[in-house]
Amino acid sequence: MARVRYGARTEAEIAAAREKSSKLPDIWSTGVVAVWESDPDVVAAVLPPPLKPADRPLVRANISKVDLPGYPLGAGSVAVAAQHDGVEGWYPLVMPMTLERALTGGREVFGEPKKLGEVTVEREGLVVRAALARHGIAFVEVRGAVDRALPLPEPTRKTDFYFKFLPAVDGSGFDVDPVLVHCTRNEKVRKLEHITGDVVLRESMYDPVADLPVRRIVEITIGEKSTDQQGRVVERVSAQALLPYIHQRYDDPLQILDAPPEGSSGGRG
Repeated sequence: MARVRYGARTEAEIAAAREKSSKLPDIWSTGVVAVWESDPDVVAAVLPPPLKPADRPLVRANISKVDLPGYPLGAGSVAVAAQHDGVEGWYPLVMPMTLERALTGGREVFGEPKKLGEVTVEREGLVVRAALARHGIAFVEVRGAVDRALPLPEPTRKTDFYFKFLPAVDGSGFDVDPVLVHCTRNEKVRKLEHITGDVVLRESMYDPVADLPVRRIVEITIGEKSTDQQGRVVERVSAQALLPYIHQRYDDPLQILDAPPEGSSGGRG
């Protein structure tokens, strides 16, 4: 009988795939990072408990093109500075990806708030433009010109906070209590330059980062970086406390709050 591709994989095939993924070479990306100060009350308002605001109300936009063999990837995020249990890090609100492969793994394994979108990183001489767009709206755009090279930082470890959960089958909340994930990234930089420019936030009902106004730009850079990542569950969190923030993950705020009618074949897509 011919191989049934939806059939079970053998233990040897599973082990071979696991070994291959563990030996990936360094993957380098070229990206623009913009950090700005926003309103403290706004930053605090988007953080689900038990996350707390950091000492400064910072917002970070990261917009990158990743050199994946055979299929270049556009990847981005908009995150706010946060802390949890003494750990300083970032809480991403949206993470546009240009490929489904990058989207599904991050959402299902780590609980990352990834969505399909458009990612632009352009450079002509010293002039740079980078943007994140969805539904035809470039909701974040960074524009400017490179004015100087920056010293290369030492390899650093950074932390992102994610909430991993499963919406309940009956639309009542979650199937099990959500978990808070600490995702640590080891970052190496081989090129870094400073940009003088600005950050433009455009109104979008799907990605309302315009609610995080740019009060003062802290820094804009463009660089070539390589990162790895590892995640760990640090605690289970209150379903009742997290539920009011779940709309952050979906374009349709009602997506997990309304069960399909009895006898129907499904709910919202």
